[in-house]
Amino acid sequence: MSESIDSNTMKYKLINLYQQNRASILEGLPENMNRYRDAAIRDFDRMGIPEKGEEKYKYTDLMWAFGKTYGYAFKAHTINVDSSTLFQCAVPDLDTHTLILENGWFYERNNEHAALPKEIVACSIREASVTHAELFAKHYNQQAQEHPESVSVFNTAFAQDGMFLYIPDGFVMGKPIQIINLLRGNNPLLVNQRNLIVAGKNSQAKVIVCDHTLSHQNFLSNTVTEVFVDEQAVFDYYNIQNQHNQSSQVASLYIYQKKGSNTLTNTLTLHGGFVRNNVFVKLAEEHAEAHVYGLSLIDGKQHVDNYTFIDHAVPNCLSNEMYKNILDDDATGAFNGRILVRKDAQKTRAYQSNKNICLTPTARFFTKPQLEIYADDVKCSHGATVGQINEEAQFYLQSRGIGGREARMMLMYAFAYEVIRNIRVPVLVERYGELVERRLRGELSRCEGCFVHCN
Repeated sequence: MSESIDSNTMKYKLINLYQQNRASILEGLPENMNRYRDAAIRDFDRMGIPEKGEEKYKYTDLMWAFGKTYGYAFKAHTINVDSSTLFQCAVPDLDTHTLILENGWFYERNNEHAALPKEIVACSIREASVTHAELFAKHYNQQAQEHPESVSVFNTAFAQDGMFLYIPDGFVMGKPIQIINLLRGNNPLLVNQRNLIVAGKNSQAKVIVCDHTLSHQNFLSNTVTEVFVDEQAVFDYYNIQNQHNQSSQVASLYIYQKKGSNTLTNTLTLHGGFVRNNVFVKLAEEHAEAHVYGLSLIDGKQHVDNYTFIDHAVPNCLSNEMYKNILDDDATGAFNGRILVRKDAQKTRAYQSNKNICLTPTARFFTKPQLEIYADDVKCSHGATVGQINEEAQFYLQSRGIGGREARMMLMYAFAYEVIRNIRVPVLVERYGELVERRLRGELSRCEGCFVHCN
């Protein structure tokens, strides 16, 4: 596949791939997962691969990710070794229940190591579609279908495995669940991983997702995660993205909130050649709160694009959104944040902030905040800035005897800490802070957690 291939040709190659391998994709999976596939591939045919300049992808060329040659694994992937011996996550010393997925497939020995409470259901999405068929059918593809994106319908057509997590009504998790997604192989690979999380009424849980690469191949991970948060539940979702520069990552997160629920999402992008994050939050019932945060630290020719859509569908809800980015060298980034306040969503409070620092003249960042308000009794605000290190603040620190490099480091860390401090896991605040400081100093390798010393 040549790099000059156009998006329309690529679209038809992927549709043909589905048609030629349809039997293998459907094999061993129940109807409640397979029934969406054919419609999804038709939607993909209609939507195509978004081109740079389109409304939601104005500053991002998806063909950088999709226009490469990849292999595809349509048969169940068996992990023959203990992945925990190959990898140690860069978030050390966290007391968590740990689950591992490799190339989008749920690790069969997870339950031996995770030591989850017996009330919690954590299994492959393939297994859940059979053993928890009613719960699965009630939630699977419901939010992704309501907000169809080209990348999400592509995932719906192709995805064969991923993770299912259920926290029952009233259950309070004592410690976080850490999900480690590993990409590994001898050849380039495209992975479609599908995750479904259901948090029951009055439950409380925190999930930490860590994305890593173990091999220096071209990888494209296209992940869809649907999260349903029931009444009065509290749910946190932290995502640490740390992949190498030959990787492309497209992550779509859909959150549906019911009455009185409270969610916090925080995405930290440390490394990755191409990253596109889609976050959709629907505040579907009154008195729900959504706190949405993101921080990226990129350099070289890395590209990170964050798209968010927060839907205030009913009255008396709160959303608070903050994204920050620090760009060095020739890195590029984008933020497109849309907030919709529907006609009947009175007493809405919606706040959005996007602040960005470009450390070099060749770094570029593009920001597009959007507020659509159709109700009159609301409190909403948004703001966006793109600038450089505050020279006056740096001069002040240097006048107090702090070296120039250290002064810049302190200012960058203070800038980033505004996102870090909102984490609701105290020990994770410390770990995030350590990762960010090491990344800013150039000490954090995208591969340092891997015990496989490949070239």
